[in-house]
Amino acid sequence: MDFGRPVLVLRRWTVAVRLEWRPVVVCAVLVVAVVGLAVLALMTGSYSLGPGQVLSALAGGETGLIHDIVVEWRLPRVAAALVFGAALGASGAVFQSMLRNPLADPGIIGFSQGSYSGALIVILVINGTYTQLVGGALLGGMVTAVAVYLLAYRRGVQGFRLIIVGIGVSAMLGSLNTWLILKADLEVAMAAAVWGAGSLNGVSWNQVLVGGAVIGALLVLAGILSRPMRQLELGDDTAAAQGVRVVAVRLALVVVGVALTATVTAAAGPIAFISLVAPQIARRLAHTAGITLAPAACVGALLCLAADYLAQHAAPTPLPVGIITVMLGGGYLGWLLFTEARRRL
Repeated sequence: MDFGRPVLVLRRWTVAVRLEWRPVVVCAVLVVAVVGLAVLALMTGSYSLGPGQVLSALAGGETGLIHDIVVEWRLPRVAAALVFGAALGASGAVFQSMLRNPLADPGIIGFSQGSYSGALIVILVINGTYTQLVGGALLGGMVTAVAVYLLAYRRGVQGFRLIIVGIGVSAMLGSLNTWLILKADLEVAMAAAVWGAGSLNGVSWNQVLVGGAVIGALLVLAGILSRPMRQLELGDDTAAAQGVRVVAVRLALVVVGVALTATVTAAAGPIAFISLVAPQIARRLAHTAGITLAPAACVGALLCLAADYLAQHAAPTPLPVGIITVMLGGGYLGWLLFTEARRRL
């Protein structure tokens, strides 16, 4: 009796299951790492706490000073780092998958700068609330996305051309933002400049809850769009042949990606490079052929939380988290450009 064919089928099935479940395992490991780092962040500060005290405060078993330190002072910042990092990771995954380019970062192609410009105008002109900031950032990001798309359109839009146009638009918006800050009052300008570096200092529960609700809804929409998004990676013609409404799906993905970036920008300013780095790290950890949303969001949450922990404790004076992400992400961008150049030669 020939057992070769059943053994071959079993082997192929095992490999398929392993590949299918690997992103799930990676997400589980990342969640454990995120929880461990979050507990460490809640323990560390000028008033050090033990893990038992932190867990007891989270469970409602502590009152007084320990409860205030954990729940009211440190937990909003940790929660903001997790939620905003996940949003940035998912946003980067959307654009990199849709444009089929590892450099397709909302910060590089100008969408983050557009959101920052919209939020900055709301701050300087009407001194708006957080909800108004979200609206201004979303409007600025959408206007920038439309402008970049129209400028890059030449009988269709190629990913590389859109990225080049986006870099130019981002530079122009950066100059506009600098001019707006220079024309503002000194106190407002200083606050806007610090916020523009990407900072979680002073993040409140209101911002975390409102931003978390918006981001949660957007992540659900991104999950619904994940299957046609993966089909777009095969090319527009192939995706259309499989029944994907290419224009509608791409428009929906742009709206979701820009909205994720704008929501984070309105609360914490433009936190650079997480949306660039997280999807590529997640793809290498999960060994997937394309970009997947869940691992990218988990990596984004872990990176943002780790960067904020370093920003608080690595220097004598707490730093904006955006400074740490720029330092780490700049080196990664240089490595990515070098490897892409070698691959194309």
